Amino acid sequence: MSYRSIKRLLGETSLERKCRILFGGGLLILLSGSFYFYSWLNEPIVYEQNKTTARMLVAPILLEKHWKWAETDKGFLPTITKMASELKPEDLDYSWSLVKAGAKVEDASHRPSDDAGYSALERLKLGEKEIIQINSKKNEEGQSLWYDYYAPIVAQETCMTCHYHAQPGVKEGSMIGMVKISLPLEKTQKALARNNAFLLSTAIVTTFMAMLAAYAIVRYVIVKPVLHLKDVSDEIARGNLDLRADIRTGDEFEELSHAFNRMLRHLVTVQEELRQVNGNLDGKIDQLAQVNLQLYETNKIKDEFLATMSHELRTPLNSILGFSDVLVKADNISGKQKKYLNNIQASGQDLLGMVTDILNLAKIESGKLELKCSEFTLESIIHRQVDALEPLAVNRNIQLSMEVAPDLPKVCSDSGKLQQILNNLLSNAIKFTPEGGRVHVQAESLSNGQFQMMVKDTGVGVRLEDQTIIFEKFRQGRAIPGQEDAMTREYGGTGLGLSIVKELCRILGGEIHVKSEFGKGSAFIVQMPFQYQPPYSELETVLTSTEPRPSLLDNSKDSDAKTDEDAA
Repeated sequence: MSYRSIKRLLGETSLERKCRILFGGGLLILLSGSFYFYSWLNEPIVYEQNKTTARMLVAPILLEKHWKWAETDKGFLPTITKMASELKPEDLDYSWSLVKAGAKVEDASHRPSDDAGYSALERLKLGEKEIIQINSKKNEEGQSLWYDYYAPIVAQETCMTCHYHAQPGVKEGSMIGMVKISLPLEKTQKALARNNAFLLSTAIVTTFMAMLAAYAIVRYVIVKPVLHLKDVSDEIARGNLDLRADIRTGDEFEELSHAFNRMLRHLVTVQEELRQVNGNLDGKIDQLAQVNLQLYETNKIKDEFLATMSHELRTPLNSILGFSDVLVKADNISGKQKKYLNNIQASGQDLLGMVTDILNLAKIESGKLELKCSEFTLESIIHRQVDALEPLAVNRNIQLSMEVAPDLPKVCSDSGKLQQILNNLLSNAIKFTPEGGRVHVQAESLSNGQFQMMVKDTGVGVRLEDQTIIFEKFRQGRAIPGQEDAMTREYGGTGLGLSIVKELCRILGGEIHVKSEFGKGSAFIVQMPFQYQPPYSELETVLTSTEPRPSLLDNSKDSDAKTDEDAA
């Protein structure tokens, strides 16, 4: 059976597998470490028991040895030997030997039997209390480990009677010999191995049982509710919104299922409300389409009206201006009549300028403004406009000056539109500058392939909060302190001049901004490229020319040529 089949049979998920591996591995390490530590603690205890046993055997061995020499009765020695043999535990296998501290070379029975014995004897002479060694010895079954215990024999008062003559120079408290006791470690090693095997088996069984418990916990306590929520979510994603989560575990998963059901009910409610809103929106869209159709018809009527009015207004205005000009030059009129005629001419020019501004703005908004690019010098444009407006400045006792940087490159753009921009800026500067003020025009080249044209005056200035709205249609700056409505004007005009200037700058690829301090004057700065580049892509141009934006102001095709002529 493949792993995929087993996984499908057991319903295993990656979460279960990770939990089993992590929980089981951690438990195995923990139990193995604890059992190893337990074994490490038990091992010294076992060896300590051997040492204790060896200590207990020292006295009987010495007694057995002394009884052999102390008792003169011929029957006493066999009796003591038989009793020692019978009292010796059957499972206690050991050997012993006694070594004299100063044994002669020819006395082999009282000397150590190996190098380990000589080494232990020397160490005991140096003052060590006891010595323990683990040595390997050969026997009939092979190599075996033995526990060798060495202890010194120190002369006591009772020992002096015998050993004083046998070993001259012996004093009380001196070392007269060494006892060696050897115990086999085979049984001890088997007991330790059996204990370690039991501990290892216990660790494996405990780990396996812990893994089974972890699997059952993860499977039925965690994964099963999660899978149920996943199945419900999948069904809801397929569109079955009537299904609900049903988890009855009495824990956080049950609370999660209740929260999930509440969220689902809210989702259904919101979806129903959204469906109703969409239905209402469809109705509003239909109404909007009808209103747009009506607006289109109204805009069409407005276009026709502006086309008619442009001709009807400009024609009589031009006639009025023409006849008034003829009458002014007549010789048979009085001074008072001449004054009236000059007023007629001034009012007619103002009215013609307003009509021209409205028609220009309408053409800009509809995207029908045509550009006629040609090469010209910036100095000639500025000089022409300064000369044209100088009489107006002289009448108001305003000093009008210009400054053009030398060696400026030629400009390739629409000269008529640039003249209109400069004309509007100069007209505004003269209009908002009191008598005795100054208006200065300055032009210079910039490092980014553009030129800068600045019109600076010493007029009333523009408040900081009004420096944005003055470029909006029908807006002027507030010249009266405390005035809140920018639509209320102290000065005449339509309020379209700066909005037209801003749109013309944008169309010519430039921009305009103002620097002003209220009460001290203003500086309007225009920055444009020397070489005009169309601001719209081909697609945007097609879209703009194909579907003009509806606006409140528009003009007819018949007035385009006339407006361009007036602007020039």
